[in-house]
Amino acid sequence: MARRAPSVVVAGGGTAGHIEPALALADAVRRLRPDARITALGTERGLENRLVPARGYPLELVPPVPMPRKPNVDLLKLPLKVRESVRQTRAVLERVGADVVVGFGGYVSLPAYLAARGRLPIVVHEANARAGLANKVGAKFAERVLSATPDSGLSGAQTIGIPLRESITRLDRMALRMQARQFFGLHPHAPTILVFGGSQGARTLNNAFSGAAEALGRSGIGVLHAHGPKNTLAVQQVPGAPQYTAVPYLERMDLAYAAADLVVCRSGAMTVAEVSAVGLPAVFVPLPHGNGEQALNAQPVVTAGGARLVSDEEMTPQRVVEEVLPLARDAQRLQEMTRATLSTGHREADRVLAQIVLEVAGR
Repeated sequence: MARRAPSVVVAGGGTAGHIEPALALADAVRRLRPDARITALGTERGLENRLVPARGYPLELVPPVPMPRKPNVDLLKLPLKVRESVRQTRAVLERVGADVVVGFGGYVSLPAYLAARGRLPIVVHEANARAGLANKVGAKFAERVLSATPDSGLSGAQTIGIPLRESITRLDRMALRMQARQFFGLHPHAPTILVFGGSQGARTLNNAFSGAAEALGRSGIGVLHAHGPKNTLAVQQVPGAPQYTAVPYLERMDLAYAAADLVVCRSGAMTVAEVSAVGLPAVFVPLPHGNGEQALNAQPVVTAGGARLVSDEEMTPQRVVEEVLPLARDAQRLQEMTRATLSTGHREADRVLAQIVLEVAGR
């Protein structure tokens, strides 16, 4: 008798750090079971409204459940918001005939966990070095709990790394280098720095690199800089110097990684995982807000020798000139950092998680 096609619901909306692992899992499930039905949960304001349909998966919107950081009137309204979001989420799970719910944290995961509790098996994946509230709740009644690092704070979690899309895990940077540099209009041979601050950009990185642009150009260094769609970046091109290419957003991160010799970026869990998987030397500048998880995310790569850590307040034009510029010109040091970075990377997490999810769904 033919096996029934499994129905997998992934919950990871809000930011790219939650959405991309969910979509990488979805792709891996489809590779193992092409007949699998996959549904993504999201909210009307999250990046999933653009990213999920672009990858070819149906998206179901439910009300988010953001946790207030301070006691206020929103906290008093929270029980009603949770109840309504769980009700709508449960209706989605019933409509798609879900066999398993896979959560990656964020606003949409909590109602997904609560809606599935006692009705459907739950698999939780934590990408950050320090687990968030939604995953702490979900892990209490999940069938399987997975994490990117061994010290996430989730009891009994199996460490597998972060699911990444195939365009990253199979990336051969050297083979694609010339094509990538041509794609972005970069100098074919000059040392090149990739700069980005997440999907919305980072003011600190924008100011630091625009302020150091002339020094970088005069030193023969090219730059590919994603400044964020809501920001602008004014950079004066040095005559005869390698190109300083500024773009709002990088649609082709695989080519951006292939074009670069060094990356300067935030250290969200997804970014650290991708940089490690492709073996790109890094200078990580953790976001100064939150509970310090970005610095923790970067620490294994820094300890291995594949990256340096610079605080947000210390990342200035002067720091770029004194530290980043010499590093970009040191080919031998960059080679050593590449080997160290690769030693910390995970390239099979998507397949491992997909196997676990399909096993749980089939029970």
